[in-house]
Amino acid sequence: MRSHLTLALIAYFTLPAVADDPKPASTNVPRAEYPKVHADGRVSFRLKASDAKKVQLQPGGADNGLGKGPIDMERGGDGTWAVTTPPAVPGFHYYWFAVDGVAVNDPGSETFFGWGRQCGGIDIPEKGVDFYDTKDVPHGEVRAVWYHSKVTGKPRRAMVYTPPGYDKGTDKYPVLYLQHGAGEDERGWTTQGRANFILDNLIAAKKAAPMIVVMDNGYADKVGQPAPRVFDFAGFEAVLIGELVPKIDGTFRTLADRDHRALAGLSMGGMQALQVGLKHLDTFATIGSFSAPPGAEFDVEKSYGGAFADAAAFNQKVKLLWLGAGTGEERFLAGMKAMHAALDKAGVKHVAFESAGTSHEWQTWRRSLHDFAPRLFRD
Repeated sequence: MRSHLTLALIAYFTLPAVADDPKPASTNVPRAEYPKVHADGRVSFRLKASDAKKVQLQPGGADNGLGKGPIDMERGGDGTWAVTTPPAVPGFHYYWFAVDGVAVNDPGSETFFGWGRQCGGIDIPEKGVDFYDTKDVPHGEVRAVWYHSKVTGKPRRAMVYTPPGYDKGTDKYPVLYLQHGAGEDERGWTTQGRANFILDNLIAAKKAAPMIVVMDNGYADKVGQPAPRVFDFAGFEAVLIGELVPKIDGTFRTLADRDHRALAGLSMGGMQALQVGLKHLDTFATIGSFSAPPGAEFDVEKSYGGAFADAAAFNQKVKLLWLGAGTGEERFLAGMKAMHAALDKAGVKHVAFESAGTSHEWQTWRRSLHDFAPRLFRD
């Protein structure tokens, strides 16, 4: 299967010429000229590093949509290093510079928490697509909710989206618990993913039910216990079920029953939705997994504690099981397709979604939420 970068290069050399008028990226700090996004999706980067001997552009990760790095930059006579990439996949991409081997953030870019630290990011527009733009519609609010966790012994913060009109009314709302990916945190879905604007636009168009969306930190180490293995979610499970859900039900006007709760997430968060959500179908009636990493060979009878062993019982209890991946994230797409095929054969009802042309990055997950949210809480 061809990679997303190969497809981008093919498109670049076969599409008719486009009038080029590069613009500063929407993710730049105020008045920063670079990075610039070209009309065909190429991106020009600049960095002033007069004393450096070697500067490279480092996209975040292999399935990133910006290209495979590190990418060598050329030095100009004034000590400015420059490179223009081939057309990037539309969406949000993390990146940084390697200056003589040292990771350096781009001073022209806002920083975003990804890869376990603050790093640069660039948003490449998708032509003709505006479902995640800030439009002239009623807007909900995103508020920080702090609570003390007895599980971790530390304060924790959840970001909570309340739909337009929440503070003026008395209605109760269903709740979507929406998790971030590895190396990110509870800010990712609104800062990088623009989830609040996706929901605002869907609700305004009456394509999605008004809902509360809760985005918590997916990392939770239990008090007095050694750091858990990678992708050991026992601490997060204890926080989610024993602390976060009761906190949200006690703080907001929620419809506090399983039929009006959904659990979903991207990448690591998609794993949490499957591993934790399928264990707690008394709490959640809907599960959504966006680009969950493929694990061992999927077995309908044994995987996820045997949740799918009785297809008829599962279909009766679960309102929606949603699986998705981008066609450019080959490993994740293969894992999703294998699970989809096995569930189909076993008669387990579910939805399988492919995001055409996107990779393991935020455009895939924005599209996933845009497809997933309208399916929720439709009695």
